[in-house]
Amino acid sequence: MRRACLLLALSVVPSAHAAPLRPLSDAVLSSVRGGDGVSFDLSGFSMNGDVRITYTPQPGRSAWIGNLSAARSDNAVPFSDPYRLDIGNGPAGLADIVSFAFPANVSGEQRWQFAYDWGVDADGIVRDGGSVVLTDVVHRGGGLQFSTPRLEDGVAFGLALNMHVGEMAWRPNGRAAMGGQLALQGIRLGAVDADGNFTGAPWAIADVAAQPAVVNAVADAAGAHLHVGIGWPDRQYGSGSAATGGLQIDRVTFTNPGGTTTDLGSSRIGAIQIQYLDVKFRP
Repeated sequence: MRRACLLLALSVVPSAHAAPLRPLSDAVLSSVRGGDGVSFDLSGFSMNGDVRITYTPQPGRSAWIGNLSAARSDNAVPFSDPYRLDIGNGPAGLADIVSFAFPANVSGEQRWQFAYDWGVDADGIVRDGGSVVLTDVVHRGGGLQFSTPRLEDGVAFGLALNMHVGEMAWRPNGRAAMGGQLALQGIRLGAVDADGNFTGAPWAIADVAAQPAVVNAVADAAGAHLHVGIGWPDRQYGSGSAATGGLQIDRVTFTNPGGTTTDLGSSRIGAIQIQYLDVKFRP
């Protein structure tokens, strides 16, 4: 199909000295690559639904989330700061990399609002856990990477975040009921320097070359497991050191059922490094 499309394109190019068409080898065609990728905007995006996702590790034991809602505000100029999807060459010896870049969002006008309900059904106990509500979620750069793992099956991925969240609230009585909620306000996550100061750059939690993460299935004597992990920092494709990030929460509050609010103060982790992560979900 690629050869036919290329020959068709060549046949309609006007020329004062037209040369006879000739077929191109697969090697030549495979070296042709796009340079711009795909850009798209989500201006005014919103969604609501009653879809439920249930995870059942064993019969009679499950957890679920449902009733997801999401909406995004945007700046006044569409496509001025879009999301970008590109496929590029990986470092020598590695597979190509699919990169999904978030908008730079320097002005912070692109803001997300999320909410979902959750619950569990285990050992005869059915519990509606209430709702989780996130307001004014702002991403400033960063994004996702996807590729092929070097030594195993599954999907290798990278993740970089420079994120602000206005509030993340757990509401046991439903998303509209603030009584009894636990809220984290003014959340900031991003890269920091040697002194623990935010640099304004994304924190590379994982990188498909320098410190790849992976999602796959592994099997042992107990059966197959869903596996999520982050490898050790790689000296061949990176510095050999894990990237450093910071986490700051301006305010932690609990709203009592009577309407009063207990202020639990602020919290900050000046420097975080993930050297290695290995999580296996029980079957």
